[in-house]
Amino acid sequence: METNRTLIVLCLIIACSPAGHGILAADAGSGSQTESIEGEFLSNIRQITSGFEKAGEGYFSPDGAQIIYQAIRTEYPFYQIYTQPLAGGEPTLISTGRGRTTCSYFSPDGKHLLFASSHLDPNIDKTEADAIRQAEEDRKSGVRRRYSWDFDPYIDIFESDLNGNILHQLTNTKGYDAEGAYSKDGKQIAFCSDRDGDPDIYLMNVDGSDVKQLTNAPGYDGGPFMSPDQKWIVFRSDREKEHFLQIYVIGTDGTNETALTASNGVNWGPYWHPTEPFIIWSGADHSDPRARPNYDLWMVHYEVKDGKFTTGEPMRITDSSAADVLPVFSPDGSQLMWTSTRTEDHSSQLFIADFKLPTKP
Repeated sequence: METNRTLIVLCLIIACSPAGHGILAADAGSGSQTESIEGEFLSNIRQITSGFEKAGEGYFSPDGAQIIYQAIRTEYPFYQIYTQPLAGGEPTLISTGRGRTTCSYFSPDGKHLLFASSHLDPNIDKTEADAIRQAEEDRKSGVRRRYSWDFDPYIDIFESDLNGNILHQLTNTKGYDAEGAYSKDGKQIAFCSDRDGDPDIYLMNVDGSDVKQLTNAPGYDGGPFMSPDQKWIVFRSDREKEHFLQIYVIGTDGTNETALTASNGVNWGPYWHPTEPFIIWSGADHSDPRARPNYDLWMVHYEVKDGKFTTGEPMRITDSSAADVLPVFSPDGSQLMWTSTRTEDHSSQLFIADFKLPTKP
């Protein structure tokens, strides 16, 4: 089993030029200023996390009043899970405060929280000490490491109450189990696991029973989300070229797997619009080895007919010179939240904006 496989998906911590919220965007080819496209879809853009070294991968509560996300504080090297009211207020620590944590989510009834954590790592003292020592060495030497994610073999999926009291450990198979999200009816969880040797997409009941493997291609399949009608799962995969993620869908019965992107770049972090047939994701062009790829948000209209999933032409949503990734819609689709380095210090933080769908697909 691959327990140390690391997937590099983007360069969030590579130095990026800052971007404001105005109407001008830099043209990468000419260096000239052009009118930004963001006003077509986004308004009232604002930063909603601060006080962390970095924060991101946020999701809305079912009533849209709170968010849950992962963040790193200066005093600890690994992401922890926090909730925060959108109306204002301090973040609340939900995870245990130890180990790597990721991929949090609200249950559809708003009564439970889902997240992945390695706090049961039997070697957690050494794991933490090694990470703290490496971070200190990097600070002294001025090293800024590329963003990467370790497939920690001690990460499992847990369900807690709204205060972070763990109610259930939902996975306990050897290997990486994470990237979980509830179905709309709250009866199932789609997740990623490398229990068969490499990361694939799985479904399980909300109590952790009746686990079913849906994908089995070489490489990484992860980041699954079930469609609002609970018939499809959208996910990311680097099966065609290692580290070069593309967007796929598969039926919840394991049939009709379909690639939605096939560019010479990276497309990842897909998410469904809650009420209309659109999928949003983040992508960057990697075709020019001399250029720094820049991650922007993209969206596409889709149609399902006779069991076949088809899409139109992708629409670009952001054109900031910062990295914009991991977009999610609010429960009513009126707001968009995403992780971005469009901050004064270039750190990744959560941003939110009012969102307007295009008048025509």
